[in-house]
Amino acid sequence: MKLPKVGPAVLVTAAFIGPGTVITASLAGANYGFALLWALLFSMVATLILQEMACRLGVVTQKGLGENIREACTNPFLKLIAISLTVSAIVIGNGAYQSGNILGASLGLSNLFSDIYITANISLWPILIGFIAFTVLIKGSYKIIERALMVLVGLMSIAFIATAVISKPDLGMFFSGLFIPSIPNGATLTVIALIGTTVVPYNLFLHSSSVSSKWQSPKQLPEARKDLYFAIPLGGLITIAIVSTAASAFFGRNISINNAADLAPALAPIFGDYSSLFIAIGLFSAGISSAITAPLAAAFALSGILNLDKSLNSYSFKGIWLSILLIGVIIASLGYKPVSIIWFAQVANGILLPLVAIFLVWVMNSKLLGDYKNNKIQNLLAISVVLVTLLLSGRSLMSAFGML
Repeated sequence: MKLPKVGPAVLVTAAFIGPGTVITASLAGANYGFALLWALLFSMVATLILQEMACRLGVVTQKGLGENIREACTNPFLKLIAISLTVSAIVIGNGAYQSGNILGASLGLSNLFSDIYITANISLWPILIGFIAFTVLIKGSYKIIERALMVLVGLMSIAFIATAVISKPDLGMFFSGLFIPSIPNGATLTVIALIGTTVVPYNLFLHSSSVSSKWQSPKQLPEARKDLYFAIPLGGLITIAIVSTAASAFFGRNISINNAADLAPALAPIFGDYSSLFIAIGLFSAGISSAITAPLAAAFALSGILNLDKSLNSYSFKGIWLSILLIGVIIASLGYKPVSIIWFAQVANGILLPLVAIFLVWVMNSKLLGDYKNNKIQNLLAISVVLVTLLLSGRSLMSAFGML
């Protein structure tokens, strides 16, 4: 069987499979077994719906989501609000998440090798991860970035899926959790977290901008969709494998995991050193792939919304991703716990996600798309996703303000 040619959608997969996803999926499996797999199946479908629209928008208009938002807002006041909101969400949100990506990749290295400290408190690994991400991005070549992420996503796939196979999950409970929705007591926040780690607004900017680098004609939409329908389910499969591994290894065994640092060492007594190696490689790949795509997504989004040159070699584009990368490296290397920044990122993300989803539905029904606008079924699916994102937004904001 011939595999489809992979393209921009691999960036989306690399972006949403980060250390945060590893932690969330591991805790879901450890605390609730296979019961919440249905939430991942739903989030994968929702991601496909939104990303297909972003992909179609980019291929047909040859413009990213940022440019379309700027052009859609003709009222100067509304344009100022839209630009300010998007810039704040992208810079603060991606900066906070970038530190987590770098720390996750560093954790993978620390499980493979001994920690190396430059000073008493500053580790070498975050700086090394930042340098690797910088080296890939500074080349300014879309093909180099795409190929690097293909390798990293491949490593993640091998690491997490192989570990899941080793864990020998109960197939009956696996398929029951996958297709029969249920929310155990106390699992509501975990369901929201599982969906929230996959349905990411930054990926809509990233995908809509990057597709024009590969496809320039609406006639190429079938090829763009094949790319999407291959890469996104692969990302969902990786996340499902993480939940399955944690469910088999930890659920009902009174073994506690509180973060990704507990994951690899805890698996070693059960599966041996090879499984610990798989997890370490997976954490490194998840962290560094997201450490590359988060600054890239920020650069595409801000270049579009601020009407800057979005070519990978432009000084403004490089300046944006370099700023996000430096923020992440500094926070990660100094060991700060950016609670306030993450709080703001949660608020900004909660506001941004439904707004971006609503804009997508609106623009995909405009004359701009011509014959490629949404049909009735696509609108029904898209509106359903918008309603879910609104619920997630409300829950995220209430949690951020301490109302829940």
